[in-house]
Amino acid sequence: MRLVSLSIAALLFSVSTAAAEFTISFEWGDIPNCRSGNSNVVGSPAFVLSGVPAGTTSIEFLLKDRNNPRFDHGGGRVKVGSDGQLPFGAFKYLSPCPPRGSNTYVWTATARANKKVLARATASRKYPE
Repeated sequence: MRLVSLSIAALLFSVSTAAAEFTISFEWGDIPNCRSGNSNVVGSPAFVLSGVPAGTTSIEFLLKDRNNPRFDHGGGRVKVGSDGQLPFGAFKYLSPCPPRGSNTYVWTATARANKKVLARATASRKYPE
């Protein structure tokens, strides 16, 4: 029984480790400075993806403001490139634009094989930094 429990634990660890390998990072890039609370339509940041799951056909990106989670900044879905780089402007979204101070924004990337979700990764930064 102990061997079965250890085998299950090892399997669960390997599955969670594989999912945890999908990561994203980004730079805001050259978006217009915005402090009015009225977002601009801008091109996406440059993203670096690593550990993209095998079989991924597209990655969906969504931006949320942790300080104002009800505001829909949108995002986009892109085909997967082989080099793990997504250049500036791959899709359009509503820029960060906190009316005062800086807010923390989180990009969520969802790796998909057609409609099936394979993995998710997040990265956050303050704006303005």
